[in-house]
Amino acid sequence: MAIGKAIEAVDPSTLPLGAVVTNSGRVSVAKMYEPHAPELPFTPTQLAQLDEALTLSSRTTGLDFSVYLGELGTNAHGRAQELHASTERPSHHVLVAVSPGERVVEVVTGEESHRRLADRGAKLAVMSMVASFKEGDLAGGLVSGLRMLTDQAGHAPRS
Repeated sequence: MAIGKAIEAVDPSTLPLGAVVTNSGRVSVAKMYEPHAPELPFTPTQLAQLDEALTLSSRTTGLDFSVYLGELGTNAHGRAQELHASTERPSHHVLVAVSPGERVVEVVTGEESHRRLADRGAKLAVMSMVASFKEGDLAGGLVSGLRMLTDQAGHAPRS
């Protein structure tokens, strides 16, 4: 005894746009590919807060601050130093490099910025950032860390 399904004939005029009846009698349907937008790490509001914190840090201290967010690789410190060296004024620059996937935070300073920002102050800022990151607040941790680094470096020297 054979068990099977009855095959119904399909009227091609009743098919939706992008569907056809193949020679074997099957219906083939083409669907539009809609790629998903990549997930961004920050909302527009968080980006504005981060931009404001970077601008305020640079204006207040006279040093150049930047944030790198991404993979640093197996030699995270070396990669962070490379990124720092590629900046416009490395001696006056403070780079905060964060690799969330690798759970790494590096703060790299130049000759002048190191004079104004002690290692101890940078370590405290990193500890504060890491605490926020553990709570899932990447933007808040960066903003808080930048504020702490700004406070440690102090106001720009007057000429």
